[in-house]
Amino acid sequence: MLCTICLLEGKIRLHLIHAISTLGCMIFLRSYLLIVLLILPSIVLSADRPNILLLMAEDMSARVGAFGDVVAITPRLDALAGEGVRYTGVFSTAGVCAPSRAAHILGMHQIATGTQHMRSGSYSEGAYYSVPPVQVKAYPELLRAAGYYTYTDAKLDYQFSGALAGSGPSTIWDEEWAGATSWRQRAPGQPFFGFINFAVTHESGIFRPLGSWPESPTHFVMQLMRWWQLKGSVDEVVHPHDVVLPPYYPDTPIVRADVSRHYNNIAHMDRAIGKVLDELEADGLSETTIVVWTTDHGDGLPRAKRELYDSGIRVPMIIRWPEAFRPADVQPGQVDARLISFVDIGPTILSLAGVPTPEYMHGRVFAGVQAVARDYVFASRDRIDDVMDRQRAVRDSRYKYLRSWYPEQPGGHDLDYRNNMDMVREMHSLMQAGKLNAKQQLWFEAPGKERLFDLYKDPHEINDVSDAPQYAAVLLRMRGALTDWLSRVGDWSEMSEADMAARFEPSGQRQKTPSPSTSRAHGVLTVQSDHPAHSLEYRVNSGPWQLYIKPFVVTENENIETRAVRYGWEPSDIVSNP
Repeated sequence: MLCTICLLEGKIRLHLIHAISTLGCMIFLRSYLLIVLLILPSIVLSADRPNILLLMAEDMSARVGAFGDVVAITPRLDALAGEGVRYTGVFSTAGVCAPSRAAHILGMHQIATGTQHMRSGSYSEGAYYSVPPVQVKAYPELLRAAGYYTYTDAKLDYQFSGALAGSGPSTIWDEEWAGATSWRQRAPGQPFFGFINFAVTHESGIFRPLGSWPESPTHFVMQLMRWWQLKGSVDEVVHPHDVVLPPYYPDTPIVRADVSRHYNNIAHMDRAIGKVLDELEADGLSETTIVVWTTDHGDGLPRAKRELYDSGIRVPMIIRWPEAFRPADVQPGQVDARLISFVDIGPTILSLAGVPTPEYMHGRVFAGVQAVARDYVFASRDRIDDVMDRQRAVRDSRYKYLRSWYPEQPGGHDLDYRNNMDMVREMHSLMQAGKLNAKQQLWFEAPGKERLFDLYKDPHEINDVSDAPQYAAVLLRMRGALTDWLSRVGDWSEMSEADMAARFEPSGQRQKTPSPSTSRAHGVLTVQSDHPAHSLEYRVNSGPWQLYIKPFVVTENENIETRAVRYGWEPSDIVSNP
């Protein structure tokens, strides 16, 4: 492919020389040189690069047959795992969606970007947009700048956006509200990055029937999305008597019914994944597309979602590598148990696309020649709806250490949204009636300032060994690892959320990005921003907005509109260039 590019460049140069000698026209020379200089970088970008499709289920731990779950009905994911690699040591940075999604899309821990609370739009003292550092860009925008066609569906939820498409920085995606197969909208030969969510497994899908939804526009839209994915049906392929319960749940018909409903939603998601993969195959793209499947955090069940236990942050991940893009050390059907953090996904995808990883990203590349191993992964929990909390966690391959700034705040506190689930209400009732055993009561008890768990002996994280003398050296090491990490990345929760929100939105007003300036010379338009790190976009004759990368050729009859974007701020006014 590189030889083809060189040949093409050579032909352009020969054509340029011929044109100059034939016409002998300095005006033509100047115009043609500008065009060549603008076109050649684009030609280089057309070298073979993989398409990348990220498929993300919601609220789900490794309840997949290929990951050893004997209850799960997941034939399409099992087949995908057989063709790809199962990553069993993957961890989200939070046990709840918005902070986890912010960290994933930026490649930075949420505590370092002011995106740590759940969620910025539900803050009781006034909703706000988080504002990441000005130079920070979501990795799909970096892919887009490198020539990729990028698209996503209705779910954003980055904290510097609202929950739904149309509310975030418009420079990240070529298309939002997109379908799973929107790769068909790209230019011929253009590589694509697609990010599709599967809401059918969301916590709310466990509420009866099809979710007893709170009255809000966001949840109403999510209900419609889930109904559409289910096509109005709820097949029962896993029955309550099939499920295996962890020791922190009481074994009751209600608990079994809710857990089995979660499994049935997973079965629907599996079929939806299969349909996307079938479309990819039908379009002849399977051999040029790296497929990544994972989930945004752990189970949408109590004592999992919102928590820093493995049930809340450990997620399954499968990557199917086409032969042309498969790393040398990877084989189909392989299991990879290395520690991987959600902040590693962006840098790894950028690496696979041949795009450099910005220095500000916290993540590491975990695949290919640039792969760097991890000793630890880190996670955070902060305000959950109207309940204040602040916990930080560090985990290595065997131990988990948690530190709490609200040592009296139990995980099993009242939460209106979570209380829609039958098993949550029942667990509260059983607790009040004194009918839970010691393991089941732990979730309702104060966690204390610090906890340490030996995950080899205690995978459910029930037995705190922080006071055990034989673990003193481990405790000291894990404490130090967490302290070092916090000093490296910083933590916005060192200040109150009210002060943080006031910094992001002085006087309670969302700031507006200054408008860019433009200039035309010799048929070429240049756009400049008030700040060199602001993102820029333009559109021609009211067409779709395009990411501005470099000066481009325009004709006299084209109307060009431009605007500037900073994450978390309002976009600038539109500047028209007739």
